[in-house]
Amino acid sequence: MSKLYEKYLSLKKQDYSTLYLFKSGIFYLFLDEDAKKMSTYLNLKLTNLNEKIVKCGFPVNTLEKYSTLLKDNGYSVKIVNRQDEQLHSVSNYILNSDVKNFIQKLSNIDSEHLSIREAYLLLDDIKKQAQSLIKNVEN
Repeated sequence: MSKLYEKYLSLKKQDYSTLYLFKSGIFYLFLDEDAKKMSTYLNLKLTNLNEKIVKCGFPVNTLEKYSTLLKDNGYSVKIVNRQDEQLHSVSNYILNSDVKNFIQKLSNIDSEHLSIREAYLLLDDIKKQAQSLIKNVEN
């Protein structure tokens, strides 16, 4: 039995009603019973994880689309980050990803080679992204 499936079973024992999404590379995956239910509901292709266990999923860049659809229809979803073995709500996971991307973008700025115009455009962009992050934190 895979570690991924063992984690799934352990989580389902704790809270059967919650759907668990596992981040695997560039995809989020539902497993077993969650996969069967979500493949039908979200029209996702059901495939085999192994001989006995099925999975379905979607690309990471569509997380907001699917999470909104699930939330609006009353589903409780938690993301399992396989790197730190932590459970995250979808909104916190998205916010943390946005914050990390924002910080990464800031750390890549080569301030010594910016023109004044580029600096002002960059400041405008930073302000817009910061305002968006603040709005997401407040929601």
